[in-house]
Amino acid sequence: MAYTVNKLAKLSGVSARTLHFYDQIGLLKPAYVGDNHYRYYEEEQLLMLQQILFYRELGMPLNEIQRIICSDNFDKIEALQSHKKILVDGLEHSKQLLETINKTISHLRGNEKMKSEELYYGFDSEKQKEHEKYLVDSGILTQEFLDESNRKIKNWSDAEKNAFIQDIEKIMAALIEAIHKDLPSSSDAVQDLMRQHYHWLERTWSPTKERYIDLTRLYQTPEFRVFYDQRHPKLLGFMVESMKIFAERELS
Repeated sequence: MAYTVNKLAKLSGVSARTLHFYDQIGLLKPAYVGDNHYRYYEEEQLLMLQQILFYRELGMPLNEIQRIICSDNFDKIEALQSHKKILVDGLEHSKQLLETINKTISHLRGNEKMKSEELYYGFDSEKQKEHEKYLVDSGILTQEFLDESNRKIKNWSDAEKNAFIQDIEKIMAALIEAIHKDLPSSSDAVQDLMRQHYHWLERTWSPTKERYIDLTRLYQTPEFRVFYDQRHPKLLGFMVESMKIFAERELS
C-alpha cells in the first residue's frame, strides 16, 4: 500500500512540512512521485521513517541520523535491537529512580528509614560529572564552589544528611503556602524563609551576596526547573525573586 504525504503525516504524527523537508535534504525520499506530482511512500520508507523517529527520540541530530541510515552497511534489524537495548536500559534506570523517589517520600513522611546511600540509587555518576563540568564551563558555577560543597558534605553524618533534605523540603512547603496566600516576595514572612534558605546553604558553602544571586541562575537551568515545577508551577519564579530581594536587603 502506498501513502501520500498527508496520509503518512496522519499515520506517523510527523507533519507534512517535516516530510517535505526530509525529502529535500535526502533523509527520506518517497518511493516514487505520481503523475499527479504527489509523493508516495511504501513499506520501505515507512520503516526508514520509524528508524528516523527512534534516533530522534535518542536526541541524535539529523545530519548524524542521515549518515547512519544512508550508509551501505545499515541494517534495520540490528538498529532495532540497538534501540531496544537502549530503551530497556533506560526503563531499568527509570524504575530505579522511581523506587528512590518513592522511598524518599516515605522517608520524609516518617514511614520508613532510608540509609544515606539509598538517597542516590539510580543516579548516573558520570552524567553528574558531565553536568558539573557544563556548569563550570558555562560560568554558572565555579570549581571552587563545587569543591567546597563536596568537601563539606563528604564529612556529614547520616543524621546531618537527612536533616539537610528535610529542612529544604520544609522551606519549599512554606514557600508554596506563601504563594497560595498571595504573599509578596518582599513580605517579612517570605524574607524570613529566605533567611532560613541562606543559612541552609551555609551548611554546604559560603554564599556571599554575589554567589547567592548567581545561584538563581543555577536554579533556572532545565534540571532544577523540573525539580521546582513538579512541586508548584510558580515556585521557581517566586523563589528566585525572593532570593534577589533578600540578597539586596541583607547581604553585602
